Amino acid sequence: MLLDRLTDTLGLVSTMRRAGMVAPLRPDKYLRIAAAMRRENVSSVSGFASSAQRCPDRPGLVDEIGTLTWREIDERCDAFAAALQALPGGQPRVLGVMCRNHRGFIEAVVAANRIGSDLLLLNTSFAGPALAEVVAREGADTVVYDEEFTEIVDRALADKPDTTRIIAWTDDPSLHGAKTVESMIAAHAGKEPKRASEKPRTILLTSGTTGTPKGAKMTGGDIGALKAILDRTPWHTEEAVVIAAPMFHAWGFSQMIFAATMACTIVTRRKFDPEATLELVDRHKATGLAVVPVMFDRIMELPDGVRNRYSGRSLRFAAASGSRMRPDVVTAFMDQFGDVIYNNYNATEAGLIASATPEDLRAAPDTAGKPAPGTQIRVLDKEFREVPTGEVGQIFCRSSTLFRGYTSGTSKDFQDGFMASGDMGYVDENGRLFVVGRDDEMIVSGGENVYPIEVEKTLAAHPDVAEAAVIGVDDEQYGQRLAAFVVLTGGASASPDTLKQHVRENLANYKVPRQITVVEELPRGITGKIVRKELYAMVEDGSDG
Repeated sequence: MLLDRLTDTLGLVSTMRRAGMVAPLRPDKYLRIAAAMRRENVSSVSGFASSAQRCPDRPGLVDEIGTLTWREIDERCDAFAAALQALPGGQPRVLGVMCRNHRGFIEAVVAANRIGSDLLLLNTSFAGPALAEVVAREGADTVVYDEEFTEIVDRALADKPDTTRIIAWTDDPSLHGAKTVESMIAAHAGKEPKRASEKPRTILLTSGTTGTPKGAKMTGGDIGALKAILDRTPWHTEEAVVIAAPMFHAWGFSQMIFAATMACTIVTRRKFDPEATLELVDRHKATGLAVVPVMFDRIMELPDGVRNRYSGRSLRFAAASGSRMRPDVVTAFMDQFGDVIYNNYNATEAGLIASATPEDLRAAPDTAGKPAPGTQIRVLDKEFREVPTGEVGQIFCRSSTLFRGYTSGTSKDFQDGFMASGDMGYVDENGRLFVVGRDDEMIVSGGENVYPIEVEKTLAAHPDVAEAAVIGVDDEQYGQRLAAFVVLTGGASASPDTLKQHVRENLANYKVPRQITVVEELPRGITGKIVRKELYAMVEDGSDG
């Protein structure tokens, strides 16, 4: 046991040295870093304070307003935390944050942690009713939001006039007396908050593509989770990383936290633009890029003449998570920008479950990769027995990342300490995991099991199809029937009958969609996941191609 612990410690030190986290710094600087971490209760956002001690004058954030050093970020977070404590009703118990990627989001997140307010990260694509339900359920008494969401927030809080409202991003800094993050920071500049004695909760919302998102209580992982990421993805301290993935979502949030931990300059902008993203990578010589998979699609859809203006040669990794990646896009991106894509299979409730390196993706572009270091994966049948290699079952995982249940009091299903991911998949003979879909997406048609991804991949293999989505709808004769939605490539004119015949030639007859609808684009949430409830609505409306 002692030998195992010693081996683990030496392995961790080696990994951290390779990533630059263990570096020859003056002893007093290490002492200041340690003191800063203690003040933060060694929380998920401790990296902002430690980086302010490690390299105070290095750029910490670049957004559309400009550049902030790590020292400036630290001071602004202190000032906003002090301002929150000075609110007439006292500091927030639960601070909701509905912001795009910019300094205001980071300042709200770090400030809430410093004063012990629970943090609720809100989806920027929420409509009023969903926002109202989540804010009420989680008990948010203060909401920080971008001005563009004012109408939605006002509608959601119509029955809660006492909720404190603070605007984070505005194109009109005066706003005639409205509370803004910037004005509150200016009014409390140089002040420090009273630090919390206990760690607050961070509440991340599940994707909620078929219903209202659930709140997952997270307390962070241990040092092993840090090592797992560093062993798989070539992060290095004090380099620039472009974060295009939305930071309110578990994936983008984790990349922001990791960048701060590594003292990497966070380069971001409020809204994703494929060409602007490539320009940021080149301008800042970024070694990392964090996206959701659909962003790769949009980059590769740029005209060749536009995309070829940018080299991306500084990149060592382009990491993605949040939804399935298109194999053709993975290959095309790496052919142009190098073997830099890392596919990460995450769950809001479990953190990193598996990851695929560029080598994995060259061999199998649709793989979710191999289990992350420190994570175990089991694929089980309905009786919770492990299935043979290559056979589909439900994916269960166990890791050091700490999921503390949903805020509703419910939790995920567990079997022998392994948590149900909610996905179906299989492991091949090389130990690579493949996800075939959500367990609630499996379609039973005429007694036969059909996984949407198989039909989607077959449709996407047709030269006229850019992408496809398949759902199961109720059918009196078969129980369920397949309905497909396809986006055609530019100038293509394939008919639904042509596409049905294509599926028939490649798959069993019961896997042929009864209905194929041609659409201009698939409905997606801001994280890139297909919003299937909108597809169901299209079927109910009788839409057909």
